[in-house]
Amino acid sequence: MASFLEQSYTIVHLDNAADQPTVQQLQNQLERGTDDSKCDTMRIILTMMLNGDPLPQLLMHIIRFVMPSKNKNLKKLLYFYYEVCPKYGTDGKLKQEMILVCNGIRNDLLHPNEYICGNTLRFLTKVKDSELLEPLISSARGCLEHRHAYVRKNAVLAISSIFMHSEHMIPDAPELILTFLQAENDNTCKRNAFVALSSISHESALQYLTEVFDEITSLDELLQLVLIEFIRKDAVVNPENKAKYLRLIFSLLEASSNTVVYEAATSLTALTNNPVAVKAAANKFIELAIKVSDNNVKYIVLEKVDQLRKKNEGVLNDLAMEILRVLSSTDVDIRRKALHIALEMVSSKNVEEVIMLLKKELAKTMEQDSHDKNTEYRQMIIFAIHSCAIKFSEIAASVVGLLMDVITELNNASAVDVISFVKEVVEKFPNLRGPIMERLMTTLSEVRSGKVYRGALWIVGEYAQDEKDIREAWKRIRASLGEIPILQTEQKLLDDQDDAETTADPATVSSAPAGSRRVLADGTYATESALTSESAAKAKLEAVKAAQKPPLRQLILDGDYYLATVLSAALTKLVMRHHEISSDTERNNALKAEAMLIMISILRVGQSQFVKQPIDEDSIDRILSCIRSLAEFPAQKPLEEVFLQDTRKAFHAMVQAEEKKRAEEEKELRGKKQIQVDDVLNIRQLTKKSAGLNGADAIDADLEKATGAGDAGDEDLTSKLSRVVQLTGFSDPVYAEAYVKVHQFDIVLDVLLVNQTTNTLRNLSVEFATLGDLKVVERPTTQNIAPYGFHSVQCTIKVSSTETGVIFGNVVYDGVHSTETNVVILNDVHVDIMDYIKPATCTETQFRTMWAEFEWENKVNINSKAKSLREFLDNLMKATNMACLTPAASLKGDCGFLSANLYARSVFGEDALANLSIEKQGEDGPITGFVRIRSRSQGLALSLGSLKGLKNQE
Repeated sequence: MASFLEQSYTIVHLDNAADQPTVQQLQNQLERGTDDSKCDTMRIILTMMLNGDPLPQLLMHIIRFVMPSKNKNLKKLLYFYYEVCPKYGTDGKLKQEMILVCNGIRNDLLHPNEYICGNTLRFLTKVKDSELLEPLISSARGCLEHRHAYVRKNAVLAISSIFMHSEHMIPDAPELILTFLQAENDNTCKRNAFVALSSISHESALQYLTEVFDEITSLDELLQLVLIEFIRKDAVVNPENKAKYLRLIFSLLEASSNTVVYEAATSLTALTNNPVAVKAAANKFIELAIKVSDNNVKYIVLEKVDQLRKKNEGVLNDLAMEILRVLSSTDVDIRRKALHIALEMVSSKNVEEVIMLLKKELAKTMEQDSHDKNTEYRQMIIFAIHSCAIKFSEIAASVVGLLMDVITELNNASAVDVISFVKEVVEKFPNLRGPIMERLMTTLSEVRSGKVYRGALWIVGEYAQDEKDIREAWKRIRASLGEIPILQTEQKLLDDQDDAETTADPATVSSAPAGSRRVLADGTYATESALTSESAAKAKLEAVKAAQKPPLRQLILDGDYYLATVLSAALTKLVMRHHEISSDTERNNALKAEAMLIMISILRVGQSQFVKQPIDEDSIDRILSCIRSLAEFPAQKPLEEVFLQDTRKAFHAMVQAEEKKRAEEEKELRGKKQIQVDDVLNIRQLTKKSAGLNGADAIDADLEKATGAGDAGDEDLTSKLSRVVQLTGFSDPVYAEAYVKVHQFDIVLDVLLVNQTTNTLRNLSVEFATLGDLKVVERPTTQNIAPYGFHSVQCTIKVSSTETGVIFGNVVYDGVHSTETNVVILNDVHVDIMDYIKPATCTETQFRTMWAEFEWENKVNINSKAKSLREFLDNLMKATNMACLTPAASLKGDCGFLSANLYARSVFGEDALANLSIEKQGEDGPITGFVRIRSRSQGLALSLGSLKGLKNQE
């Protein structure tokens, strides 16, 4: 079977092996059928052969009844058959029937129809048997002079293929092709001829290149492409020609064909690292990214620019503005890539220009309709501005001012990003605190987002340092909070509505019993029931809730009690700091009393009917702790340290940790680019010509990576043995074991079958079935296994998601009697989803957004005997292949409990989120808690929760 697979051009799946016809039936169909029925028969024959059955009995029938046909489709299938049919007998010699085949092939080479002739020549490029080729040489050479270009372009490839496999049969092939190339006029034929010539004779190809060197810029696109490829390789073999090659490639950068420009730019960077050449190539790549409409091409050329930037640090910094022109694309991924590259190119020279352009892009997103892609792009712009401001402090002031001016117009997510950025800037640049505080205070009355308000109040509480700032902040907060006490004010509004209705028409006062009859506005009487009174009261209450209120007051009444706790902490800090810097006892006491009144007012209204939901216990405890702190202040000095110093220190440590993390990442990237002193020196003049072509052959290296050719030796024997799964028992008639190999989105089962009986097992087949998002795409063929014989079969299974999948099946073979069938049940093979899940990172905002959006959750209880909480977290990350998003600084120390966020992404683009909340009961006690796993699909959440590594933590 292996020999047939090596010769095959594809693998054709046979739906049902039991329905395939016998050899006799196939012979009858070939003898008596029409051309159309013979085509169908040939397709069945090819399918059976490519699945492992050589069918040697059909060769003579195909020669007799198919070869003479003039049907083109049948001719095409016939040559497919010639490719895979067994051409040699058991003695290793060419079969006698192949003489007839050679005669038929020769007749087709001389056929007047150009399609049949060209198709036959294409077949010759796949034939390696000298005995079969020898009688066909003269006919193939004659096709070089055929009147039709289709025949000539296939003939030149056939000649080169014969020369490569059997050089002695056509020793003058290089001279023949060179002569053909010099006289040929058709562009496709010239392209094929040069490809053939460069593959069999480098010197002859170089001779032709020299002859047409001055005309290359005016040649056809196809020929230019193959000439560029040859130049890239010849520049390494003959470095003395590199100078003139570079001049030619520079001129080809101005070609009209985008493909030629791309290849010329790629070759230019492969041949030289000169800054001028690198800039020229990068410029062309950027032009292609702007000019070409295909998003795939845009991404590829941007990736090329990114690679050039990494290899030539600092050389492309002047092109940052050019890269940002790609933002005109509407695709979010293209914009993200362009922004990433541009941010790496930003320097002190061009940062102002970059910021100006980003400001314009941000303004555009404000004017456009708000949709998901526009929102995502806006957040990318804000992140880019944030990164520039952190790197270059000189532009931080203008950037912060811009973002705070538009913060009220941004959506919730973007505004949260802005306020987080402002917090970092205020901490890192003390000289900007004054202007930022002024802008922030003027913005408080316009903010409508609770998350943004929380950040703003925290900044005010921490960085309002002097008496003027504290008074201004207090004034703004009071204006945004409205009249206090809140409960009495809201109740007054409700009472005012009742009074207004009562005084609107004095005639409504009736002698009738209260609540029974009322006089309407038109003078008629109406009976009022209890239901009517209740609905009217409810309508009045809803009217009070819907009335226009200041923003901070509205947010608290809407149930944002987390904001209320932040407000309480900010007021406490302002009171304590005012007491530190001011000796005005009366003013200090007034602020203290007013702060306590606001907090108590929030507690009371939170338990009333005027809020959408009652206040929670945690918020009550937090607000009460702030009230107690103010009541005991200034007698208790530790309270002042907690509010005024410890929170600032914690935030300062977090900012430093983030800055250190960024510095370590940059250092790691620089370390990869550095050349160590003990690295091997590559002296070009002393390198063998047959050695690697360094960067010049990068395309070949990319092809090897894409096809997986370089991965064959990556796995050692131990890792391979760990993937072997036993499918049957040692005492079963058939012993089976499978080596499970995961390749991208496929699972390949390489099954070894051993006949442990003294009888030949006939028509033995392995049948697999699946559960979950798995699909069997290639089934093993039926085989006969000799006594104590071995046989290997393969089964390919396609994976379409990371849901838990099970592969099961059985081995079926015929018994002693034809009607008897024996079955051996195979053990189940469970798909390991860890092969498809990779650790990933995302921002806190993205994590929270996805956590709120994802509807599937799997909660796993934890009961572990691990020594420490951090050890448990490390084991969990290893078991689930997830990355920890919680900063390392936040996980330091051992306080008896631990909470962390984890994130991973599958190769299918599925996101997996996890939140770990655990605590340790005493020094020797167990670790208890739970892991909450969320994903967009139910399968991924359940699969991660059922992992063996996670279960072992319980």
